[in-house]
Parts: sequence; C-alpha cells; structure tokens
Amino acid sequence: MKSVLIIDDEPDMGFALKEGMTRLGFNAEYCRDPLQVLSNFNLNGFSLIITDVKMPKMDGIQLLAEIRKKGIFTPVIVITGYGNIQDAVQAMKLGAVDYIMKPFSIDTLKTLVQRLMPDEEGIVAQSKEMRRIFEIAREIAKTDITVLITGESGVGKEVIARYIHKHSTRANNPFVAINCAAITETLLEAELFGHEKGAFTGATERKLGKFELANKGTILLDEISEMAFRLQAKLLRVIQEKEIDRVGGTKPIKVDVRIIATTNRDLAEEVKKGNFREDLFYRINVFPLRIPPLRERIEDIIPLAEFFLKRLSNKMSKELTLSPEMKKYLLEKSWPGNVRELENFIYRLSVLSQDGILRPQEDVVPLMEENKIIKGGKIKDAERDLIIEALKKTQGNRTKAAKILGISVRTLRNKIKEFDLKDI
Repeated sequence: MKSVLIIDDEPDMGFALKEGMTRLGFNAEYCRDPLQVLSNFNLNGFSLIITDVKMPKMDGIQLLAEIRKKGIFTPVIVITGYGNIQDAVQAMKLGAVDYIMKPFSIDTLKTLVQRLMPDEEGIVAQSKEMRRIFEIAREIAKTDITVLITGESGVGKEVIARYIHKHSTRANNPFVAINCAAITETLLEAELFGHEKGAFTGATERKLGKFELANKGTILLDEISEMAFRLQAKLLRVIQEKEIDRVGGTKPIKVDVRIIATTNRDLAEEVKKGNFREDLFYRINVFPLRIPPLRERIEDIIPLAEFFLKRLSNKMSKELTLSPEMKKYLLEKSWPGNVRELENFIYRLSVLSQDGILRPQEDVVPLMEENKIIKGGKIKDAERDLIIEALKKTQGNRTKAAKILGISVRTLRNKIKEFDLKDI
C-alpha cells in the first residue's frame, strides 16, 4: 500500500505533514504516541514512516530501534527540531533513509519522497488474463460503479484499484486507502468516519475520517472481509444514504465517494458462515473483478522481475540484470506469495549480488530443502547452516541477513549466540 505513517507529538506539525503527504498522493496516517504505533499499527502495511525525535514516553530513535527489532524494514525518515550529530549517526545506523531538520518545506519532503518512491504505476501485463483485466478496469473507471477486487494476498489488488481511480473522472481528487485488517475495531471506526473533540478519551480535537478525506474521490477498503460486523452496518448506511456519522457527532455529513473494496477471502462463503453481512455483500459486489495468482499467468513473471530490477537499479545506482539461469529459475517457482513475494525476492538478491547479475545460487531459501532432504540432518543443523549462509552472503551484515531469513535482528542475534557464530 502506498501509505505513510507520521509520528509527532505536536498536533500542528503532525496534521500539517499528514495534509502535505495526502497532497502528494499518499494515504497518510497520523499518531502522536510512539507506544501506540508499536501496539496498534501493522507497520508492514506502510510504504514510508516519518517520525519526530523528541517525544514523551519514547523518542524517535528508540522507536526506530524497536521497529527494526521487529524485523520491519519500511523506509523511515527522521525529523527533528533539535538536531545533533549523535542522533543523526544513530538514526543512520538503524537504517533511517534520511535525517532532516525542522523547519523544512513540503517541497524538500516531496523531493526526498520522490527519490525514495518514484511515481510508477507498476503496470505489467504480458499475459492474456492481465491484459483483459486492465481493459475491463479502464472501462469501469468511466463509471461510478462499486467494485469488489478479489484474489490471493500479493496479487496486486491495490494496483488495480489505483489504476481504476487514475483513469476515472475522479482522478484529480483524492484516492484514500485504508487497511481494514491493520487496526483495531475502535480505531477503525474513528479512522473511517472521523470523530468529534471529546468523543472519547484522547480525542483532543476533531478528526476527519477517511470518507470525508476521500470526498469527490475514491476510497479503497482493503481487506474488507476483516471489518467487524458492527462496522459493516455503519458502512452499509454510508453506501445507501451517502452520508456518515462522526463518532460523537450529532448530525450526518453528506459524502460523495466511489468505493472500491478488496479481499483475499471468499465473501460469499463468509456470508454463509455469518461473518459478513449479506446485504453489504450485495452492495459492494456490484462489479466483481478477480485477479489471478501469479502461477496462473507465468507470462508476467519475467516482465515483472525486470520491472522491479529497473526500479532497483535506479535506487541502488547500479546496473542489475537477470542471468539466463535465473529466468529459468523464476519460471519454475510456484510463488505462493504472488507478485509481492517476487518483488521481495528480487530485492533480496539485488542486495546480495556483487556484480549486478542475479543468479539462482545466490538464493539461500532452497538451502532449507537441501538441509532437510539431501543431508537428512536435524532441524537445528539445517537452521545453523541457513544462518551461516545468510551471514556469508551479506558479509556479516546482521540486518540484511535477518531480512533474507525472514526473522527479526533480535532473533538472529540470539541464534548467533546459541550456535556460537560470533566470528562469522
């Protein structure tokens, strides 16, 4: 999801950043409390995190350290009004992409963000199935019809949603996305519909919800199947009456929003189980659009890999290419995580590649099967071999090794101690 999380204990600064990032085309979330960030947000769901340094309870450097300990490598920009060399060095050691001083202009932030995340649609459609899907998406974009996009996790449902918005008459108005699975029911209600000052403990000012922020534009309800049953009733009323009620509000507010929803579940089956309202299902399933998994459109695998390589080449300032053996290897993999898994795979090998040519033998993942099947050894031996291989591939860089292995740096550190691998 192209979204940004802003953490700053000063509301004026926080809301100014949120407005600025929204204008840049991001779905922006704002939180004043770093501890709530760690407990209430799915940080993997964000494309970028912006955090202040000086905050009560936990400063931004400590927050960044905790984020990295969780094995989350979302890009982080650190901002501060009290800059010092020690904080800057520590932030960079923890993997911050930049450290900037207040005050700064929105143009400064825009330049930095565009360098980190170029504005690319990511549209790759060589297969007949995907070409047809984009043709349909362009046609339904001309209408205001409600769309339900289904498909496995990682197939690119949000890419399609953004494509529909970009080619619609609402393209010059906001595209606002929210992941219904990422936050708790209470927070989701306030995020969707907004709240009045004093509506609940901690509501120190009025907050506009996603529906109001998306007025005249499009709202994407990502993973709508995870929405609590009670909120489904409120959403149904929004669709029927085209108005919302803020939490703690006294009168309804009219909204003009096009709704696109996504899910990786079978909603009809969820209705049968009693997990999803039947009336809401029929309201959002006006135009269903299924995105096939990557294994059903293998013609897209190499073009997608090359697209990711081109983007990484620009970011890493080095030429990256696929060897013929790697192309064959990519086509033989099943990709249960779909396009998202392919992108992560290409990123991992690009980091490890010494000469810019990606080869199958640089992938440490198959070692798990070798250790279990060919060597026939114990699980502990296989685990130890995997860690050794990852550390060798990254020249001992624990952060990169942990990312390859899919574990947190803290877990890797404990494993290194357990297997006495400190000298690697």
